[in-house]
Amino acid sequence: MKKTILFVYNADSGLFNTLTDIAHKIFAPETYECNLCAITYGNFAMRAEWKEFLETLDHELEFLHRDEFSGRYPGLSPALPAIFLKDGDLLEPLITAEEINGCTSIADLKDLITARLT
Repeated sequence: MKKTILFVYNADSGLFNTLTDIAHKIFAPETYECNLCAITYGNFAMRAEWKEFLETLDHELEFLHRDEFSGRYPGLSPALPAIFLKDGDLLEPLITAEEINGCTSIADLKDLITARLT
């Protein structure tokens, strides 16, 4: 069975939160709290370059918002955004919030993921 790459956004799920996030990214991008969202999504959709990269990964992919993650893993409270490698119920940190927040482009994030998976 393949391991899963779990991407956890530092944003909550739901329509209202999504609309609030869009407005925040447009009007105050410098204070937006989720660099994973900021890098991989435009204002309304996933960036094509990121989507194409995800399709090259030989892993299952899962995407959770902060509230979904805390509901599913109530004992964990890592700094977010974060990326984990999931093997069954075991979560192993793959890329930390600090590392994601240090990325300034999709290329930076892709390089980091590729390096960690090899």
